[in-house]
Amino acid sequence: MAAELKLNELASDPDLLNDFIVESREHLSAVELHLLALDQDPSNAEAVHAIFRGFHTIKGLAGFLALDVVQEIAHEVETVLDLVRNGKIGITPARIDVILASKDYLNRWLSALEEMLRSGTQPDIDADPNLLASIRNMAEEEAPDVPEALQVLSQAQEAVPAEAEAATGTNRPGAEAHSSETRSIKVDTQKLDFLVDMVGEMVIAQSLVKHDPELALTGKPRLTRKLAQLASITAEVQRTAMAMRMVPIAGLFQKMSRLVRDLSRKTGKQVELELAGEETELDRNIVEELADPLMHMVRNAIDHGVESAKDRVAAGKDATAHVLLKAGHQAGHIVLQVTDDGRGLNPQKILAKARERGLVDETSQLSETEIFNLIFAPGFSTAEQITSVSGRGVGMDVVRKQIQKLRGRIEIQSVLGQGSTFLLKMPLTLAIIDGLLVGVGKESYVVPIYAVREMFRPAEAALSTVENRDEMVMVRGSLLPIVRLHRCFNVEPKSHELSESLLIVTEAAGKRFCLVVDELVGKQEVVIKTLGESLRNIRGVAGGAILGDGRVGLILDPEGLFGQDAHE
Repeated sequence: MAAELKLNELASDPDLLNDFIVESREHLSAVELHLLALDQDPSNAEAVHAIFRGFHTIKGLAGFLALDVVQEIAHEVETVLDLVRNGKIGITPARIDVILASKDYLNRWLSALEEMLRSGTQPDIDADPNLLASIRNMAEEEAPDVPEALQVLSQAQEAVPAEAEAATGTNRPGAEAHSSETRSIKVDTQKLDFLVDMVGEMVIAQSLVKHDPELALTGKPRLTRKLAQLASITAEVQRTAMAMRMVPIAGLFQKMSRLVRDLSRKTGKQVELELAGEETELDRNIVEELADPLMHMVRNAIDHGVESAKDRVAAGKDATAHVLLKAGHQAGHIVLQVTDDGRGLNPQKILAKARERGLVDETSQLSETEIFNLIFAPGFSTAEQITSVSGRGVGMDVVRKQIQKLRGRIEIQSVLGQGSTFLLKMPLTLAIIDGLLVGVGKESYVVPIYAVREMFRPAEAALSTVENRDEMVMVRGSLLPIVRLHRCFNVEPKSHELSESLLIVTEAAGKRFCLVVDELVGKQEVVIKTLGESLRNIRGVAGGAILGDGRVGLILDPEGLFGQDAHE
């Protein structure tokens, strides 16, 4: 049965309701973080106090807006937490499960309110009478061994009433941080995105002025100095605007903490999550897009990678498995690391499965890296049975597509019996790209630098053809296919001879090939522009960029180029 949303006059104000949703989400996010900390250390008195404050505030806000169901759930949880604060009951995994379920239910209500604001229609949300019963049962059940730290906390509460403390924000860690947060303001993300777009336009305009041929003819040093100062200011404004879109990855890691806890309880495995580099910042849009890939990888690590406690002990390992999530900067990119100390990838098993499915020829000799990349094939799975967690061969294919969409790549390192490491390397932002500007005939193209491995001018002896049609080149002992860029876009090149052209070794979908261009113009940081609805699905093109001379250069999509028949 769906509960109907009945709002009073105040709650009918979209601004007030939206503020309630935003603030409540922040409180619920903090509640989950503290609950996970409490799960690791039931004597963590400060975590209990923080969770209590979160539900207490939501209860007050919901009461102000006459959201009775939200208020009732928050009030019942608050009652249980008050008993914990006063040392009358203890914290158990079962109680944490119920509080987490309450937090999830309130999140669903917030989503229902958002839907109502967006569409103006009455959304459906199922009432959960069992949840209220479970919360009330927590308060009635006796729990021995109340941690001493919680007893100390209850004594401290007598001196500082909860309501006054919640209002003033005193006597708790983070009060100083709270005072500094008051200097920040909330900005609509659409306004922020518009600002970034306008800064991009300003950078393009500045570049057009700088490369104007008439300006070069004047040769006036004073004007040149002023333009150099303008370029410096423009670059600084651009960096500041991009920094405004950057958010810490800690929020995403927090979601994975909850996932690990739920999966470890569901699979019966003992798993401990370790986090590093939570303060690392990257583009807000990338953080949002990373949620699904990271979820799939953590899920696979626990279901496939990590062994049961019994098997780990038999193998001489600690009964508790460890999964590491780490973020950091490397060579202008963000690198996310997902590591487990489980059973590792079995190359022979992967290769046998791939041959069984016809993905690899029986006579093909693949390197370990190429074998590992087979797990990204659609529908590929070595799981002997399908579970409710994984095994259908969908996850890793989704991961690769999503990471490529973010202009990133995945590297796999694994030792059988010791564990696996997945490295996700992505750009800092989706708005700007580092690329190589190349020329083909009279046209200019941008090759994303993340896809470039090396460049060279081939020797005649290294070139060969297969059946007088497919061109290949020998690069460091490997035979790589050749894609002529001028054939992909029907452009007349300066020369048809490969020995007079430049070959760019490019990687796409885990496979390498050589892209043929006439010349390398230089390295350039460009602002990505979409080509509009009519041109958005052109294969081999990721977008466009306005170059320094005012012309539009196409930004290439290596995977799309490799999929084309360059000989058509």
